[in-house]
Amino acid sequence: MKLRLSTILLFIVAAVFSIGAQNNVAEEVAWVVGDEPIFKSDIEQEYLQAQYERNPIQGNPYCVIPERMAIDKLFLHQAKIDTVEVTNSMIASNVDARINYFIANLGSKEKVEEYFRKPMPELREQLMNMVRDQYTIQEVQQKLTKGVKATPSDVRRYFESLPSDSLPFIPKQVEVQVITINPRIPQQEIDEVKSRLRDYAQKVNSGESDFSTLAILYSEDPGTSVYGGETGFRSRSELLPEYATAAFNLNDNKKVSNIVQTEDGYHIIQLIEKRGDRINTRHILLKPKVSDKDLNDAVARLDTLRLDIVDKKLATFGQAAQLVSQDKDSRNNDGYMLNEKTRSNLFEMADLPAEIGKLVDTMKVGDVSKPFIMLNPKTNSKQVSMVKLSKRIEAHKADLAQDYQTLKGMCENHAKEKILEDWIKEKQKTTYVYIEEGWRNCDFKYDWLKTKKQDKN
Repeated sequence: MKLRLSTILLFIVAAVFSIGAQNNVAEEVAWVVGDEPIFKSDIEQEYLQAQYERNPIQGNPYCVIPERMAIDKLFLHQAKIDTVEVTNSMIASNVDARINYFIANLGSKEKVEEYFRKPMPELREQLMNMVRDQYTIQEVQQKLTKGVKATPSDVRRYFESLPSDSLPFIPKQVEVQVITINPRIPQQEIDEVKSRLRDYAQKVNSGESDFSTLAILYSEDPGTSVYGGETGFRSRSELLPEYATAAFNLNDNKKVSNIVQTEDGYHIIQLIEKRGDRINTRHILLKPKVSDKDLNDAVARLDTLRLDIVDKKLATFGQAAQLVSQDKDSRNNDGYMLNEKTRSNLFEMADLPAEIGKLVDTMKVGDVSKPFIMLNPKTNSKQVSMVKLSKRIEAHKADLAQDYQTLKGMCENHAKEKILEDWIKEKQKTTYVYIEEGWRNCDFKYDWLKTKKQDKN
């Protein structure tokens, strides 16, 4: 006798209830999407986190959140079909940042556990799964919309289709040039770091120690150390050039590379596996320590340069950046910081690094700041910078000539949203969806309440 899909799914849900009952945990199922249940506890947990992060839910949270989770499950199912993978290091880095944010705002690890009603290992595991799903969904969505490119005529039509009272409000934007130098590191400190790495490599090569254990204990890369230094599969373009060259030259996974220097610091690397043009490695990263004296010396050097620029002994700030700055991205762009979100020189204030945004907000166009110490957002190491405010555009309603790049992005996003909405509607047609009685009285964005999908029999 053949069982209907709905009956099989109810058996699955019943089994979940049975397991929960055996552990004295009553789990209420709110939705079922495909063969995946959405539990009331998961909905409440997401609502709790949204409240903590001051991310208001637009509408009834007990309608909006489960529908959002149901849509996510459609994309995650597609990810299984497409064999989409995301790296552990990306996930771990994001989770570490979230947990550090929680601890900084609530005051302690214990208070975080109390707020989320979970011990830290359980909270970390939950966040790992959530972030993994988020990255996976993004990969699927990018694959579905990768061909979207707006032409000038597309942008014009999109702009003209917007009612005058619905024109987007463009927040204040700025163009900022930056000169950055790294403090000089005493050779003695570099030698000490290299000596430690050579010692670790010798212990691994002789079989005295396991590489992953040493990485957990000593590596200064928070995104990979918790995984024994494992980076996950990466292509050459995803790795720093010096690291990629050394890693792809490795052939023996029992041996360790020579010491490799990158902008992050000093590494030793162990091969795990190669798959075509992708490679999985472990590494131990050590960073030479910077003293206050080294930082103050760097500030003094940059202050001298600032006086030369202000006194016009040097032609322009941009030319000085090309000659002196150690930030290669801005140096090759005449000193201008590049907004990675928009691929333009314009930044909204919230998108600037905090130290730079605070300074720029008080500066006049043409002003050059005094040197200041900041953390490099990529390497998390201290550096000395100074900035020039080159342009400020006050907040205004969008204008086609002035805001073309912004409108182009909005036009492309509109097209992508349409593609994803159509995909969701098509995916619904071939996916079993059941919503429990108490969870149906909602004004959903998509049509989930089709009679044939709500039939339990």
